[in-house]
Order: sequence, then C-alpha cells, then structure tokens
Amino acid sequence: MSQELIIFLGMIIVFTFSCFKLKLPVSIAMVLSAVTGTLMSGNGIHVRHLVEGMFGYIDTILVIATAMIFMKTIQEIGTLNALSASILKKFHSTPWVLLIFLMIVSMFPGMITGSSTAAVLTAGSIVAPILMLVGIPIVETATIIAIGGILGMIAPPVNVPAMIIGGGIDMPYVGFTIPLLLLTIPVAIFTVLYLGLKYVKKINYDEIKSKINLEDIEKYGWKLYLPIILGVVLMVLGKVMPTIFNLGMPLIFLISALVGLFCGKKVNFIAVSKEAIKETLPVLGILMGVGMFIQVMTLTGVRGFIVVNSLSLPPAMIYVAMAITIPLFGAVSSFGAASVLGVPFLMVFLAQNQIITASSISFIAGLGDLMPPTALAGIFAAQVVGLKDYSLVLKKSIVPALVIIVYSILFIVFSKEIASIIY
Repeated sequence: MSQELIIFLGMIIVFTFSCFKLKLPVSIAMVLSAVTGTLMSGNGIHVRHLVEGMFGYIDTILVIATAMIFMKTIQEIGTLNALSASILKKFHSTPWVLLIFLMIVSMFPGMITGSSTAAVLTAGSIVAPILMLVGIPIVETATIIAIGGILGMIAPPVNVPAMIIGGGIDMPYVGFTIPLLLLTIPVAIFTVLYLGLKYVKKINYDEIKSKINLEDIEKYGWKLYLPIILGVVLMVLGKVMPTIFNLGMPLIFLISALVGLFCGKKVNFIAVSKEAIKETLPVLGILMGVGMFIQVMTLTGVRGFIVVNSLSLPPAMIYVAMAITIPLFGAVSSFGAASVLGVPFLMVFLAQNQIITASSISFIAGLGDLMPPTALAGIFAAQVVGLKDYSLVLKKSIVPALVIIVYSILFIVFSKEIASIIY
C-alpha cells in the first residue's frame, strides 16, 4: 500500500469519525483531517500551508457573505413575498407556467448565495405555503423546494462547488453562466412539472386569494424589485463593459442591499447583516476547511495519487464511479465532495471542455445536500413544511436525482460539441 493512499485513508477516517461519531461541525472535521495529513506525511503541524489553504477561497467567502446580506435584506423588506404573491395572481390560470416561476423563485436565493440551505429557509418558506394552497401534497412540496434549493446552489451567478473545482486546477470562474443555465433550468422545469403539475390542473384563485399576502406589493409596488434589478444590471454591465463597471460581486451585492433599504419595509441594516453572517458562518467555515484539506492533499501527494489512479479506470467505469462516489461523499459536504473528488475527476476529463465538465461535476456534487445523514436541503425542506419523516422527501427525490446524474454525464460526454455551440 502506497504512502499517499495511507495518508488519504487516514484523513478520510479522521474526517468521518469527527463528523459522525464526535458530531463535530464539518468545518472542524476538515481541519482535523488536514492536520492528520500533515502529521502522517512527516511535516508536523504545517501552519503555513494550513493558513494558505484557509484563505484559498477568500474571494468565494466574500461573495457568499455579501450575497447573504443582500438576500436577508430583500427578504425583510418584503421583496420575496411580493414576488411569489404576484406570480400566483398573474399566472393562476396557467398552472404549468405558475409552477415554473415558483420554482425559479425557490432557486433564486441559492443562485445568489451559493447555498441550498439559504434557498430552502428563505424562498422555500415563502413558496411552500403557496404550493400547498394550490393543491400540491406536503411531501411533493418539500421535495420541490429541496431540489429547487440544490438547483439554485448550482445555477449562476454563484456556484461554490464549481468555484472549488476550478480553484483546484487554477481555472478562473469565468464562462460558467451559460453551461450552468443549460444544466439547471431544464431540470428545474422537469422536476416541478413532474412532481406538481398533476395536482394543479385547475386553480380557483378566488378561494385562495384571501390566504396570500398582497399587502407589500400593493403598498410599495415596483420599488420592491429595484434591488434585484440593480444587481442584475450591475452584473451585466460588468460583463459588457468590464473596464468601467468591474465592481466585483461583493460590492454589487452590498450596493444592491443598501438600495433595498429605501424600497420597502423599514429594516435595521446592522441587525440584518449580523443575522445574515450568523446564518452563513457554517458555510464559510466549511470553505476554510475545504481550502486546508485541498492544500494538504497537494502537499502530501494525495491529490496526484487520486488523479493517476482515476486515469487507470476504464472510461465507462469513470462515469459510474463519479455518479456514485461524488453524491455519497457529498453526504458529509457537497463542498467537500467537490474538492476531494470533483478536482481529480476534472483532471481525468482534461481532454473534454473543462468549463462544461466542471459545471457538470458540480451539478452531481450538489446532490450531496440530499444524502443522509446530513441532507441539509432535504431535512430543512421537511422542517419548513412541517414534515417529520425526511425519508419521504428522499424517496420522492430519486427520479430528479437520477435525471441530474444522467444529464450531467451526457453534458461531459458531449462537452466539446456543446462548447462549439455556446462559445
């Protein structure tokens, strides 16, 4: 048995033991496993590499922190509630269109923050009552917002697993928008129609009108949407005229959040910001731990060992291994799966288009948020709708999860052809 394999097994054992037996946070477990790797390799507790790894994803950390402040701000001023109520009022006569728009609303916080948990707890808690009002059963509702949170986490502009995978091979997070939209939007449409359309073929709006909150949109009107519009405009201008409007996403989110203070309900920005950072600290801690883990894998040669051995697998087995191991490892952390397995698998597929391949692997990694025992998206979705047995959500998620895996693998197989069309 090679030294690299022994080190890797030692890191995984410590990581798993820390998470499942000691019940430590994933971020702390990552740190302990990274320290284990440096000790087993004979490097002692290599502080310099641990600190370098910890700050490896500082750009991503800033994006997520400021995005969460923006997300909490527009939630508190009433934007998300007004958006859902307006969609129901406008599209109640065409249920399939209504479901698609509600799915996009449930994805939106994940798109902005890169966190499925944020999506489920914010937009999910607003969309879920509406889905149940129009007749969708509780289990299907929980499954829709759980999958919606994961799809939002993977959709642009913020996809943390893709950032982690790209960072592992020094590939900038540029050019991912179209591939990620092509991956997530069709699956989002399929999922919400597959799970919900048969229950909402006819909606009696007069019966449910009194149960939805139209107060915010009637009082503040289009101003509620101004922070979102401004954020989108600044992002687009940054792409079209980068020399003039290249503000960076953290600054864009902060500017949009500050504008939101004047567009709806009065909120305490300091209090909202503190609450946002408090909620996102676990995610930020995981990213720091992931950075240490990758740094130590590189230092000890473990990363190269995994890549070389992955290359020795037959091509068909590589796809099977990826489809099984990445979601299973994601049960601990989808970010961890992206770093530990996503980076080596991307290196295996260097002959394919790297941007599309990284996007597809990140999509598979996102399924980790459905896998027990952590199952963040699924468990929180069940809690939001008042469902005690999370396993029902997992069962309903099997078909959408299989679609995600097969669709992602097809994207990898035909990545060159897809790239020739979209770039």
